Parts: sequence; C-alpha cells; structure tokens
Amino acid sequence: MAQTQPDLPYQEETSRGAVLLTYVLLLVSPLFMITAVVAVVIAYIYREDAPVWLRSHYHLQIRTFWISLLFIVVGMLTWWILLGQLVLLLWLVWLLVRCIRGIRYLNLRRPYPSPESWWI
Repeated sequence: MAQTQPDLPYQEETSRGAVLLTYVLLLVSPLFMITAVVAVVIAYIYREDAPVWLRSHYHLQIRTFWISLLFIVVGMLTWWILLGQLVLLLWLVWLLVRCIRGIRYLNLRRPYPSPESWWI
C-alpha cells in the first residue's frame, strides 16, 4: 500500500496563517494583554513543526513577548517618576514596528533577518 505524504503547500499556508495570527495577537496586546499570552503559547506550540523559514518568525515573536514583559515591568515600576510613561511609549512604538516588519517579511515569504535582535 502506498503511503501518502501530507500536502506541503497546504501545511506551509497553515503555518503562515498561524504566524500571521500570532503577529495580530501581539499587535492588539497593548489593548488586551491576554492576547500576548495566547500569541506566545501559539508560537511555542507551532515553531518546531513549522518550515525553516517560518521558525525565525516564531523565534522573533517569542522574544518579542519576553522583551515586552521586561519593558512593561520597568515601565510600571518607574511610572511614578514619569519615566515609566516614556518607557511604555517607546515599548508601544517598538512593538508596532517589530510586528509590522515581521508581517512584511512574512508576506514576502522570507525569514525574519534578525530574530535575535533586541531592537528591530
């Protein structure tokens, strides 16, 4: 009996959809923080089975979650000296740029060039 292999283009499109969903969840996380937790759980679950070029996107999303958590904690701890508002504003801009840039590379079907970076 011949064994059938899964449809690879379908798997890739499904993986791309999960990556895009994770980016969108991260983008709305300033409004609803629980979406960031959902995003990082999705990224951890799907990254091992994803095509190689999509793993860089999952890696970026996971790092974005943890670095965002650091920004938020520092922003909240320094809120009372007015430095916190600046930290949180910088975090918001950083998050938007990072996710929009990730979506751009995803639409070009390219891996994210520097997922290890703290910046962009």
